[in-house]
Amino acid sequence: MVKEHREGKLNLTRRHFLHAGAAAGLLSIAGRPSVTAAASFAPQIDSRLKARALLALAAKRSSIRNADVIGIADFSRPSADPRFYLLDVMSGRVSAHHVSHGRGSDPDHCGWLEAFSNEYNSLATSRGSYVTGDFYTGKYGYSLRLSGLDPTNSNAEGRAIVVHSAWYAEPEIARQQGKLGRSEGCFAFGAASHREMLARLGPGRLLYADKV
Repeated sequence: MVKEHREGKLNLTRRHFLHAGAAAGLLSIAGRPSVTAAASFAPQIDSRLKARALLALAAKRSSIRNADVIGIADFSRPSADPRFYLLDVMSGRVSAHHVSHGRGSDPDHCGWLEAFSNEYNSLATSRGSYVTGDFYTGKYGYSLRLSGLDPTNSNAEGRAIVVHSAWYAEPEIARQQGKLGRSEGCFAFGAASHREMLARLGPGRLLYADKV
């Protein structure tokens, strides 16, 4: 088993990765086992969503300053599940986190994202590729700005869609209620996960959100 792992280990140098044309190499990462040192299990990103995110990283490379870590939100899964993944692209290390979706995407508050929207005042989550921007202090404390890179999330900056912390996104809420609370379209995290987002994800990195 160790031998098989060594044989399957991706031989990708940082120099190769930093070239935008490395889409084939990025896709090969999608098949690697996901591991995390922080948990006794290995969070598994859906392979189709992971491949889409890595292709987006290659396609949007001119807008992404830092390609070492990317965030992937799998909104196919309910809010009760850890469905936001921080992926270390070079090592394959993954950590999984709870994240809220917008109330406009789940009007009945069933815990599932039913629809995306890029419209103003929709209070919904938008799908697609984002680039993380500057840190700032706002309504929810220290937060991270986002800009949309696709037609499906082009209004993100104008709608003030950001990464922030929120009490309703704590894992304890999911355990107690079977779902998280809803945001107004932002990516809201519990305090511990939010600290990891600020430390590892921004600024100048890719955040990719979609369903499979």
